[in-house]
Amino acid sequence: MSRTLRASILLLALASCGGGNFSAPRDLEDACAILRQRPTYWKAMKATERKWGIPVHVQMATIHQESKFIGNARTPHNYALGIIPMGRQSSAYGYSQALDGTWEEYQKEENRRGAKRDRITDATDFMGWYMSASSERLGISRGDAQAQYLAYHEGRTGYANQSYLGKPWLVEVAANVGARSQRYAEQLQYCR
Repeated sequence: MSRTLRASILLLALASCGGGNFSAPRDLEDACAILRQRPTYWKAMKATERKWGIPVHVQMATIHQESKFIGNARTPHNYALGIIPMGRQSSAYGYSQALDGTWEEYQKEENRRGAKRDRITDATDFMGWYMSASSERLGISRGDAQAQYLAYHEGRTGYANQSYLGKPWLVEVAANVGARSQRYAEQLQYCR
């Protein structure tokens, strides 16, 4: 076998192993179905719940809103004149849609330089870290998905200044996150 052929086969084998499964689970309305299809999600979210006190259903509802459980989710592109790509709307990436600066703050504070936003264990740990701090600094209950989402979306300063009150669409989205969290909590009682 020639060296070129061997190198090509090796490259193909490595490429097929690397990418990861970033697609969404099939049934996003059923918490049990999500966790049956992706058992690693349950393990990651339970670890975050133990470490940070953020319930699994709050994590799931937030991830659903942010990325629909797509590991490599990104914000849409902005276009000039409707056709010229001008970059993405923000640096948000991964399951948690963490922004570059906030992710770097998390990595530094938690000494997690190797953490990746498209790895569910790291994404849920990030959410736990962020929401736990929101709870401590702003007095938001760890189980209040609606308020946690508003602080997550607007940042803690924006939440404290009630910037969301000028965004009726965001208040509605947060209410939907709260309702989804409740549904997921009810479903999780029966699928364990």
